[in-house]
Amino acid sequence: MSDRSGRLSRIVKFLSSVRLAIVLIILLILASVVGTLIPQGWTPPEYAARFGRMSGVLMRLQLTGVYHSLWFLALLLLLAANITVCTLSRLSAKWTKAVKPDLDIEPSALLAWKTSGSMKKPGPVSDSLAAVRRELGRRRYRQRESVRPDRSFVLARKRILGNFGSDLVHLGLLVILAGGILSARAGSREYLKLEEGRSASVPAAGFDVRLERFQTELYPQGGIKAWTSRVTVVEEGRDAFIREIKVNHPLSHRGFRLYQSGYGWNWDQPALELWVKKPSDPAFLEKRLIRPGEKAALPDGCELRVERFVPDFIIGRDRQVESRSDEPRNPAALVQVRKGADTLFSGWAFARYPDFGGGHSGPEPVFSVELKDIQAPQYTILEASRDPGAQLIWLASLFICAGLFLAFYWPAREIRLVLEVRNGKTEITAGGTTAKSRESFDLEFQEILSSLRKNA
Repeated sequence: MSDRSGRLSRIVKFLSSVRLAIVLIILLILASVVGTLIPQGWTPPEYAARFGRMSGVLMRLQLTGVYHSLWFLALLLLLAANITVCTLSRLSAKWTKAVKPDLDIEPSALLAWKTSGSMKKPGPVSDSLAAVRRELGRRRYRQRESVRPDRSFVLARKRILGNFGSDLVHLGLLVILAGGILSARAGSREYLKLEEGRSASVPAAGFDVRLERFQTELYPQGGIKAWTSRVTVVEEGRDAFIREIKVNHPLSHRGFRLYQSGYGWNWDQPALELWVKKPSDPAFLEKRLIRPGEKAALPDGCELRVERFVPDFIIGRDRQVESRSDEPRNPAALVQVRKGADTLFSGWAFARYPDFGGGHSGPEPVFSVELKDIQAPQYTILEASRDPGAQLIWLASLFICAGLFLAFYWPAREIRLVLEVRNGKTEITAGGTTAKSRESFDLEFQEILSSLRKNA
């Protein structure tokens, strides 16, 4: 039995160690740094392209999903155990002191307190005790008394909840850990790519969303102000309601939140408006709306064809043409004008640089081609996230704020007095203590003693 109690004592001592708490906090900070530096939630091919052979090691160590890993969860649980044991080991003594305080104390012990004093008053102890009650009551102190024939004890306290401020903070930290663990294990995050008129099902949510309109809002100066996705929520095949989703203005429904996460264009089959001209004939102008891979007839048996389109033209490695991004920053189309087996024009047409082109056949090309407009369907990217621990974290924030307020702005104050008869007079010995605002408390304590002396 003693061996078991000894092991239990060692376990409690280990879990309540401040050193353990510091080590766990450092490890959690390092884990968060790793989770920031290493992209989370990518596919294995993406990690292989980015990190090469190291990608396998990273995935085996669960560094590609830090916040969902078992070792990260173990660190959180161990920190929760540390906070729980520390709180419970101190809470028992605090609770006993608050509910069943020991009133007996020697006057010499009170005089050893930093804030203390004594006085003598004529008359019986009952008169002095009544004066003490009035003065402490006027200052909103709650009193407990122990009256004996030779000596009376008074315990006066106020703001007792201030003693439990740190415990409330610890409770808030535990609730935050619980919320974080719940979100990590039961939360979800999916990305929905929607074009106007298209629908997508929100995984495990029981409803669909249909994009009615995606709009880019601009400032008067031309800069982008916001992106707005107007969506219809569809439940059981019926339109339930319509909402607008903007950046920092998500849609909340059935425990899920849909955020405006991104946008883009579908460049698979854009409609390109091309103007075909003849340098030798200023009156010649043919406009065609054509897609990559399609052909369009021109006068005199000629034919226009779009071989390729890139939204952001750049010459990359090995002098190969590629798109730097999906943004239409430098849209260009590789076009040809042919007549039978003869190529009359072949080169790139740039929307933003109509006078620039290359690859024309012959010293004086018969045709010139300008890329005037690009029409491609836009899509929106909505992030559908479910965070079941969010409410717990909000609740924990309230606990922590309340605990900090109690600890720093509502400190408990305690005054003890011993009244006894000596040489025909009542001798009052008093001592006081507080955790914070000692100067203010000392002033109040001296005012109490001065008031009792005046009533002598």
